[in-house]
Amino acid sequence: MESRSLTGKCLCGAIRFTAAHVEVEHHACHCSMCRRWSGGAPFFAASTDSVAFDGVEHLGRYVSSDWAERGFCRSCGSVLFYYLKPTNTYMMSVGAFDDPSVFQLAREIFIDAKPVGYAFAGNHPRLTEAETLAEFTAVDEKENTGADR
Repeated sequence: MESRSLTGKCLCGAIRFTAAHVEVEHHACHCSMCRRWSGGAPFFAASTDSVAFDGVEHLGRYVSSDWAERGFCRSCGSVLFYYLKPTNTYMMSVGAFDDPSVFQLAREIFIDAKPVGYAFAGNHPRLTEAETLAEFTAVDEKENTGADR
């Protein structure tokens, strides 16, 4: 899977970021929380190994579950990231990057929560809520047991 370092910002420019090792194959999350958070559309997210923020005084974090936080600009409201606490992973909003043309939709998650009003073309995996949660659980268990080490 191709990755690279990329820059981005919120709508008003109060927050800028540089993300390292961004996976250019991204996913679309159709869960109800992501759709509500992003204004009715799915959340298009690209995973990254690390991210450095400038303008952190404008950065808001909302604890949306025991395992995740959602980041946004307190000045303009731009959706910036979904942070998965157990794996210390930032999933950055594709729309916040300076050059979103590098991204390719690689999969959709929570497909069973997607409203009927839109559909994405392409032959890529479409995981249900149960399949998505099982995948996250497997990754979390692998990290906690050191099964890959």
